[in-house]
Amino acid sequence: MSTMIEFLEGIAEKESKVRAVLKRSLAFDPGLYPPAFPYVEHRLGNDDGNWKRTVFYLVAGLWALRRRESHGQGQTLPSACKEFYLKNEKSPSVEKRFMALLDADDGQLSNRLRQMVTLLKEYPIDFDHLLKDLLSWNHPDKWVQIKWAKEFYKADDNKENVVDTINEKES
Repeated sequence: MSTMIEFLEGIAEKESKVRAVLKRSLAFDPGLYPPAFPYVEHRLGNDDGNWKRTVFYLVAGLWALRRRESHGQGQTLPSACKEFYLKNEKSPSVEKRFMALLDADDGQLSNRLRQMVTLLKEYPIDFDHLLKDLLSWNHPDKWVQIKWAKEFYKADDNKENVVDTINEKES
């Protein structure tokens, strides 16, 4: 069985309006734009809850915002955020946006993700991975947010440790 992103890429090759419809769906709460229903609804089961439905529509819309990217290629969202942060000389505004994303609740997540994905337009995103992570976004242990924070703040062998930089700023 193909992933939702593989399906969307396949259908977008045949129907040019797919990306436009899904991109337009981001102007509405996820799952409430009827023209998007044919592209997402069949991927959901009758027993799937509202959160899963919301996430599927949100990720489909975010995928549509981007230029063509191949399925499974790209990086995780926190990895792209980190690269963007480092490329922009550790801009405090980038870090604040990332922290706001980590702190987003159900009502804020759609808007903050849309802004972040738009900001990261030059970075390929693995939307399948994003979908999997977002399905567990509301877990009480916040393990997805913790995983994203670890990925953003971890030290690379060739790059200065972000945490050390923060400590220097506080001194």
